Amino acid sequence: QVQLVESGGGLVQAGGSLRLACAASGRTFWNYAMAWFRQAPGKEREFVAGINWRGGTTYDADSDKGRFTISRDNAKNTVYLQMNTLKPEDTAVYYCAAYRTYGGSSSNPKDYDYWGQGTQVTVSS
Repeated sequence: QVQLVESGGGLVQAGGSLRLACAASGRTFWNYAMAWFRQAPGKEREFVAGINWRGGTTYDADSDKGRFTISRDNAKNTVYLQMNTLKPEDTAVYYCAAYRTYGGSSSNPKDYDYWGQGTQVTVSS
């Protein structure tokens, strides 16, 4: 069993930055693909970015146009999402997710076995 705990969310003005962190515990972390998803009110959960065990990254096609960067520190069992130039439309609950694989990180939430509780990101205009 893997437990995921997100942190770093909050209220920020448009144009600002936030760094989300997801701490994993319970199992070996290095061979898990990790990802960030987000869900805004009334919308489906959407993929933001993923990172495989080697550090290879995947971003949503519409993503964030280079504003977001995912990274991981296997020694700390932590994955990060650096978000810059935030916009009001980035407002959502951001979730960390994981599944064990030696492949790439999927953009399909159904592939993920473990989820954090989410952290709220609110961007004011």
